[in-house]
Amino acid sequence: MVGGIELVVIRHLPTIGNGKRQYIGWTDEPIVPTVLEPYDTKCTEVYGSDLLRTRQTAALLFPNATYQSDPRFRECNFGEFEGKTYAQLERYPHYRSWVEDPTTIAPSGGESLRQVEARVVEAFQQLPPGARLVTHGGPIRLLLERFAPERREFWSWEVPHGVVYRFHWETERQWKEGERCTSLSVERLTENGNSSGK
Repeated sequence: MVGGIELVVIRHLPTIGNGKRQYIGWTDEPIVPTVLEPYDTKCTEVYGSDLLRTRQTAALLFPNATYQSDPRFRECNFGEFEGKTYAQLERYPHYRSWVEDPTTIAPSGGESLRQVEARVVEAFQQLPPGARLVTHGGPIRLLLERFAPERREFWSWEVPHGVVYRFHWETERQWKEGERCTSLSVERLTENGNSSGK
């Protein structure tokens, strides 16, 4: 990067619940055992949520870094939907209402996307320039919806496990004032630890 501000945001590696397509928000599941080469051995500090799956992903990708956890980077709290699948929930009216408007409707005992966005964006704008962040699919979609150069809806962003987004702003002021980034690049981690542009 020449000049400007760059933040690197990575989605954690998958868990068993992710593989079953369950809503895994604040459930503290480990990642599925995997062999992955480090992404950056020179990085000395990495940020992420306080949940185990982000900690474990960060330890694999940034083995020499100190992990700075922040619960504001957690996935959405799915409340009563936690650990369940669409097939288990689709017949319930409150679930259908939430699916139609997750921005303002929260599951019982959980959060709306508006609530998640408020805490995630606040934490994101407090990161130091150049930070590496390991977080979850929901927070990453919210960051993309808010900061990507191209305006797109929350669900239109595909955010697979192990994806790496590089947000770049020309100035720190643009980032701190919540402006859209000037460029965004995407990489996908491969099993041998290399990244492939996508």
